[in-house]
Amino acid sequence: MRSAVISSATVLTGEQLFAASKSLAAPLLNEPIVISTWDFGIAANAAAWEILNKGGRALDAVEAGVKIPEADPSNQSVGYGGLPDRDGKVTLDACIMDEHYNCGSVMCLEHIMHPISVARLVMEKTPHVILTGEGALNFALANGFKKQNLLTKESEAAWKKWLKTSQYKPVINTENQLYNKQVTKKGGAHNHDTIGMLAMDSAGNLSGACTTSGMAYKLRGRVGDSPVIGAGLYIDNEVGGATATGVGEEVIRIVGSHLIVELMRQGRKPEEACKEAVERIISRNPTKAKEVQVGFLALNKQGEFGSFCLQKGFSYAVRNNKEEKLYDAKSIY
Repeated sequence: MRSAVISSATVLTGEQLFAASKSLAAPLLNEPIVISTWDFGIAANAAAWEILNKGGRALDAVEAGVKIPEADPSNQSVGYGGLPDRDGKVTLDACIMDEHYNCGSVMCLEHIMHPISVARLVMEKTPHVILTGEGALNFALANGFKKQNLLTKESEAAWKKWLKTSQYKPVINTENQLYNKQVTKKGGAHNHDTIGMLAMDSAGNLSGACTTSGMAYKLRGRVGDSPVIGAGLYIDNEVGGATATGVGEEVIRIVGSHLIVELMRQGRKPEEACKEAVERIISRNPTKAKEVQVGFLALNKQGEFGSFCLQKGFSYAVRNNKEEKLYDAKSIY
C-alpha cells in the first residue's frame, strides 16, 4: 500500500509538473508582425517587413524600418530634416532593444543620419547602454559613420520664423501634419516627435526601436522619453513590448513602456495595458493631460497588438501576413 501511494503521488506530481511547464512555455509562433507609430509607419513597416518576411531577425527588421523616416527630409519630426532646438542645432535621440534584454541608446547626437544604428553599436560593441552628445558623435565617427548636415533649408526657414516670437508649447498630433501637409488632423505648429516600432519574427522573438529629433525648439540638451529604456521603449521577450510617442516628459514620469509590459505580464491585453498607462498619466495631472498628447503602442507574445492615447488623432501602422493597415488609436478625450 505504501508503495502504491508513493507511485500514485509520483504520477500525479509528474502530471502537474507537465501541465505547469506547458502553461509557462512560450507559444510556438510563426506569424511575423511589425507595428509602428504614426502614418509614416507604413513606409517604415514595409522596410521591416522585407526582413521579417524572409525569416529574418526582429532586431534587424526594426533597425531597417526606422531608418526610413530617419533619412526622409520630408518628415520634420525624425532624423534628417528634423526641426532643430532653439539654438538651430538638430540633435537626435534613439534606442533599440532585442530579445535578450540587450539595449543601446544615444542622446543629443548631432551630424549623424542614422542614430538608431549608432544605438545598436552601443549595445553590441560597448559595455554601456547610453552614450550622449560629443561622446556619442565620436563613437559614431570611430565606427565609420559620416558627419553630415542634418538641417535642411525648410527646417532652417521654419526655425528662423519661430525665432521672431520664440513661443514654445507642444502641439497635439503635430507628427502627422509634419509628415503630410494634406492630412487634416488636429495639429498646428511644428514641435516634435517620434517613430516607435515593435516587431516579432518567425521565431517568436521580439525587438523594438525608437528614434526622434525630439521636440522642435527645445532647450539645448533636452532629452525626452524616446531614448530612455523603459520609458519610450521596452521589450520583454517572455511577455511583449511597448513604445510611446507624444510629450516625453509625461511618459518618463510613469516609465510608460515598462509599465505597459508589466501590465501585460499580469494578464492585460495590449490595448487594455495602454489605456491603463494613459489613465495613470491623467491621474498624475488631470489638467495638463487635457492639453498634451501621449500615445502608447504595444505588442504581446501572442502577436496581439493594441494602442491608446490621450487625444484623438494618434495613428499607428500594422503589417503582417494578413494586413497592411493604418489604425486610429482609441483615446480618452
